[in-house]
Amino acid sequence: MTGNSIALKEEGNKRFLKGEFTAAEGLYSQAILADPKNPALYTNRALARLKLDMWDGVVADCTACLDRSPNNMKALYYLSQAELQLRDYDNAVDHCRRAHELCVAADDKSLTQITNHMLECKRARWAAKEKRRAREVAPLEAEVIALLEREKEAAVAEADEMDKGEIAAEYDAKLDRLRETFTLARSASAETARRKVPEWAIDDITFGILVDPVVTKTGKSYERAAILEHLRRQSTDPLTREPLTVADLRPNLALRAACDEFLEENGWAVDW
Repeated sequence: MTGNSIALKEEGNKRFLKGEFTAAEGLYSQAILADPKNPALYTNRALARLKLDMWDGVVADCTACLDRSPNNMKALYYLSQAELQLRDYDNAVDHCRRAHELCVAADDKSLTQITNHMLECKRARWAAKEKRRAREVAPLEAEVIALLEREKEAAVAEADEMDKGEIAAEYDAKLDRLRETFTLARSASAETARRKVPEWAIDDITFGILVDPVVTKTGKSYERAAILEHLRRQSTDPLTREPLTVADLRPNLALRAACDEFLEENGWAVDW
């Protein structure tokens, strides 16, 4: 890093801490011009641009940083935040997952923050899928009803005068049942199927949905971020009060996969 870029970066940091994000973004830009190979300058500007809602700029900065430093946790995390705002949900989840893995490996204290963001990304992706399903179902309902109504008209037109009323009534009953079926399906999808969270998916410390569960030597699983925060305060198992250290924790891959699958179909559970 050149002397000029260092000075510009430090002045940018001062402006950022004062909440002067536009000024900070400009100073980081000047620092990048002076030292375009430094990945840290791109994450600094990306963070300022996050504060300014400059989502495309954040994506550009994080991409530039990752080109220079592929395992930069901050760049992946900021990139995921911008992608969430841009409704690029699949990439937001993927990049957050990579940031989470790097955070765990580095034992970084941002783990809780990144874990919460992961849940937010998954909830948003699920909600987008639900809206898409709703948009697909509504035209289908209208199309099926229209087809049955046309069939009714043709059947009535071809029937004898004495049978027309009976045939029309039969079709009206079919139409009522069809509409009722679609209504029940929407109701089941919106209420019944979405309001029960299995106990195995709940963390006993935060009472939130598990994202990255780890299992203790007693066989109890906790959210990694939550149990690490607990162990920073006291080296005991929250449930049994027996001695517990970070070295005693093991990833619960089967439970993690089950929770991923549950959230994929039940994103509402993030806020349950």
